[in-house]
Amino acid sequence: MLILLLIIAVLVILYFIAGIKIIQQEEAMIIERLGVFEKVLYAGLHIIVPFFEYPRKIQWKYSQKGPDGRSYSYFSERTLIDLRESVMDIPRQNVITKDNVSISINALIYFQIMDAKSAVYQIQNLPEAIEKLTLTTMRNVIGEMNLDETLASRDTINAKLRATLDEASNKWGVKVNRIELQDITPPADVQASMEKQVKAEREKRAAIYEAEGLKQAAILKAEGEKTAAINKAEGQKQSSILNAEGEKEAARLVAEGQAAARIKQAEAEATAIQKTIEAIAGNGQPDKYLIAVRYLDTLKQMVEGENNKVVYMPYEATGILSSVDGIKQMLDSAPKS
Repeated sequence: MLILLLIIAVLVILYFIAGIKIIQQEEAMIIERLGVFEKVLYAGLHIIVPFFEYPRKIQWKYSQKGPDGRSYSYFSERTLIDLRESVMDIPRQNVITKDNVSISINALIYFQIMDAKSAVYQIQNLPEAIEKLTLTTMRNVIGEMNLDETLASRDTINAKLRATLDEASNKWGVKVNRIELQDITPPADVQASMEKQVKAEREKRAAIYEAEGLKQAAILKAEGEKTAAINKAEGQKQSSILNAEGEKEAARLVAEGQAAARIKQAEAEATAIQKTIEAIAGNGQPDKYLIAVRYLDTLKQMVEGENNKVVYMPYEATGILSSVDGIKQMLDSAPKS
């Protein structure tokens, strides 16, 4: 009897333990009662009725890389639903572009379960469904673009994929946060052609840059020669102006010097004459004396010339002779001192 009571007590304890469910943070559990949805358990301590209420098991697809570096997928049953943001590696697939080029592409998708009930009851296997939907959407988006647009528009492809997947997976209680294309690999022959094209474009740009450099150098050289010629002409012009001004100033100074010399000479002659007159002292006929002296000097110059063979006396020689006579009288009447 005691053993039976112990067995009953152990079964009761196990029954209550089976009804205790502890859910961790950011996890959820679907509870069914006799095959019908009952409730969703979130983080915390919960008690259910064993045998009548039980967690709903779901199929979940997992990806794992093998020793050879390739990704392998496998399925497993689970009762807990992870509400955190999850990342899924979409395996490499061949996609045909608009210009009929087959490229190999793989991607990463980041999604988060927002409604655990819809994620379990609206779709059979959520990860596989998201993967298949991503591949289908990727083929549609890439098929509308040519190869060059595909290689140069990763952000555009990511945005289109995210918008399409987010709209399609909304009824599954899933939000697609972002999609990242990891690698886009064209065929080997296409890649070789692209490398040749890139090389040709680089050589073309190099030739263009070299030609532009030579052109710019020629322009700068011509402008430099033009500037040098202008500067040389300006220098010659300035030099000519300065030389002309110097010659003008020199001529002016020479003229002023000659004028000053003549003035000094005239002043000296006037002083000499004045001194002579004062020495004569008394004769009040200095004008006759000056005329006579100037006339005698002129006659002397006429006689000293080489071609002057005949000496002509001026018409009024008697006046001059009278002036000479006057000079003699002045000299006779001057004091002996």
